Amino acid sequence: MHASGPFDVTVSPLPFHTTTDPTLGRMAIDKVLHGDLEATGHGEMLTAGASDGSGVYVAVERITGTLHGRAGSFALHHTGIMTRGKPELTITVVPDSGTGELAGITGTLAIHIVDGKHAYELDYTLP
Repeated sequence: MHASGPFDVTVSPLPFHTTTDPTLGRMAIDKVLHGDLEATGHGEMLTAGASDGSGVYVAVERITGTLHGRAGSFALHHTGIMTRGKPELTITVVPDSGTGELAGITGTLAIHIVDGKHAYELDYTLP
């Protein structure tokens, strides 16, 4: 199955308690998703920057709301790598993280950013 729509996101810095290294970061993620997935998302991201436009981030977030009318929640795992300005992003539904009517959900999510506006595409299966 396929779901898509726009979303708003706020990313806020959090203290990184183990180091003062300016190339490392920790952020709170807060999302409001619209379209086929009417939901909110909350999570945390860790980042590491490098020279020449390279870096990496990992994040975990919980999405709670309705997906094509089915209520529940699920977790997402993000891995983003930027190699000299070329992005690679993988976002996967965490196995067995679905609750309510979304129990058993599996899939992947893609994020598109055009003219500063965010949109998602979720390809998923449910039992």
